[in-house]
Amino acid sequence: MKRIQFLFLFSLVIMIGVTSNAQSSKGIKWTKDGLGYYASENGEIVKYHLPSFEKNVIATKAALTQEGKTNSIAIRNFFITDDEKKILVYTNSKKVWRYDTRGDYYLVDLEAKTCKQLGQNLPASSLMFAKLSPDGKKVAYVSAHNIYVEDIVTSSIKQLTKDGSTKLINGTFDWAYEEEFGCRDGFRWSPDSKCIAYWQIDANNIRNFLMINNTDSIYSFTVPVEYPKVGEDPSSCKIGVVDISNAKTKWMDVPGSAVQHYIPRMEWSNLNNELIIQQLDRKQQESKIMLLNTKNGVAKLIFQEKDTAWIDIKSRWNKDNPMGWEWLNNGTSFLWVSEKDGWRHIYIIGTQDGSETLITKGNYDMIGLEAIDEKNGFVYFTASPNSAVQEYLYRCKLDGSGTAELVSAAAQKGTHRYETSPNASFAKHSFSNSSTMPIEEWVSLPNNNVIKASSKKAIAAKDNSTEFIQITTEDGVTMDGWRVLPANFDSTKKYPVVFYVYTEPGATTVHDTYGSAGFPFYTGDMYNEGYIQISLDGRGTPAPKGAAWRKSIYRKVGILNVRDQAMAAKKILEWKYVDKDRVLVSGWSGGGSTTLNLMFQYPEIYKTGIAVAPVANRLTYDNIYEERYMGLPQENREDYIKASAINYTKGLKGNLLVIHGTGDDNVHYQNTEMLINELVKNNKQFSMMSYPNRTHSISEGKGTSLHLMTLITNYIKQSCPGGGR
Repeated sequence: MKRIQFLFLFSLVIMIGVTSNAQSSKGIKWTKDGLGYYASENGEIVKYHLPSFEKNVIATKAALTQEGKTNSIAIRNFFITDDEKKILVYTNSKKVWRYDTRGDYYLVDLEAKTCKQLGQNLPASSLMFAKLSPDGKKVAYVSAHNIYVEDIVTSSIKQLTKDGSTKLINGTFDWAYEEEFGCRDGFRWSPDSKCIAYWQIDANNIRNFLMINNTDSIYSFTVPVEYPKVGEDPSSCKIGVVDISNAKTKWMDVPGSAVQHYIPRMEWSNLNNELIIQQLDRKQQESKIMLLNTKNGVAKLIFQEKDTAWIDIKSRWNKDNPMGWEWLNNGTSFLWVSEKDGWRHIYIIGTQDGSETLITKGNYDMIGLEAIDEKNGFVYFTASPNSAVQEYLYRCKLDGSGTAELVSAAAQKGTHRYETSPNASFAKHSFSNSSTMPIEEWVSLPNNNVIKASSKKAIAAKDNSTEFIQITTEDGVTMDGWRVLPANFDSTKKYPVVFYVYTEPGATTVHDTYGSAGFPFYTGDMYNEGYIQISLDGRGTPAPKGAAWRKSIYRKVGILNVRDQAMAAKKILEWKYVDKDRVLVSGWSGGGSTTLNLMFQYPEIYKTGIAVAPVANRLTYDNIYEERYMGLPQENREDYIKASAINYTKGLKGNLLVIHGTGDDNVHYQNTEMLINELVKNNKQFSMMSYPNRTHSISEGKGTSLHLMTLITNYIKQSCPGGGR
């Protein structure tokens, strides 16, 4: 629900690197020393040396071709050992929910000049997260919810777990863990290559939600999705350590109920007999960091914190490694992020005693973790102390002394993003703002010197009309927003206004980046067709404006954020050039939910609404998301009732279009059916389009995206025509 879906128009690009444990399929693949990177080019794997960009071929097409085959492996992804002697090549990928995390793996041994497929006796495209052991002698992977290990020399395969099923999941995760914690790769080699630590998710008590497929056969059939609705107990979670020699698992004795806690993070420490985990209670208000002795399973608490709202997960500031650790001082300490002083700050925590040192100091939020330069004593991160809609690279000393030092060019006002080498020597840098088209260049750090300029210069956009605005509501809330006035704007005329909304804790819509402003689902040209376009980020959105801003929405999703939008719109309607009879609001997913609530609760403001894949009843969504932001419905069910749009349908007066895919495994189509029942009961006329078997993105099937955008465009033109009057 938290993802804003404009897949077919533009995407928010997040710079992602490659991690050492959990596999990532995006971003730059840096060499271990950070002085070069690998890439797949023209069917080969190459290495670039920095700063010269000298290129060497690591693996030719011939090296990537199996004996007896004529075609080399089609590279979907690859993972290369530090000594550059072996490569795991991932190909023939298939989706698991929304990411293609299963497929076939090949091991390329450059010294032995061999190219062998792994898991040859297992089903095609069934291997997940294959990883070489640290000693380079074995490969482990998951297939059909069980963990296997394969000897590189003999190709013998040993099955380490045998109880895996669609409900008992070893080494990967269930739907909710993947969706809400970013957990996918669920096993880790020990440093000595003798053991594998892994998650086991037991979803046997989680009910299946049944989607129905009416179109792919003459007789319909159901599609079950293991999905824990809010208020239902989560899947239980255990951490096991399996001995490679005998395939016996030792279960860790993690305190507390396995059903009432989550374990979103786990790694080996610097010891062969010690794991480190983060445990969250069910409400996600208490975080505990524990060391687990893998010999006896005993847990030792070393650090904990509590929050009256919720504690954010790591994927909020480090999407490339949402489950792992950033170790320092040979594993005797590690980097941690907390909001406990009211701002998102970086700390250093002692591994054995839990001692803490504040690294980033001041009234600002770090946005994203970029790199640790332990040799020179710095941590690099993005932040924007002076504007919540921009982003810059900073660094701070790891000893906690001094203040944040701006690394990005001060003269370039806007959004800077970096793919930074592990030791912070080099980075691929992109920059844009609302009036400057994006450029990409390679820089050295920390001086930010350009070592390879972009092939294009930073040029101002033609006909740029984006303005960043702030609206202060009658509640005293100041909201950041963007505004696009129409071409040939005449302040003596009145124009329709189109509000694009999301408003929930999952995302912001207001960014000082090129192309991010403007209504995203329109096939025409709103700028030249006479529309005012606006989007605003209210309280509860994850803007870098402090924890109080973000967490004020606790137990008020669908309430506080909806009021903020309406009160801001009320101020905007005071502008003399806004036509109060032509006010449209639209959003997708959480934005669809907001659209419904605005249409039903504030019909005097909003005359037309388009809600795509909305959560009309908050009691239908998954437990991890809803309980994090809304609490347990067993304790405060009234908050869920107040937040759900289905309970306000009597208020509808304007034009409403509801759009939903019947195969949406994220926000279930049942939301729209429940909404329809309430609208019918109250004799509220509306328009609707369902897309058979389409998921939350409504992108599957030939012609779907164009049809969807044409539908939305035509509805806007008919219900809220453009032009000044």
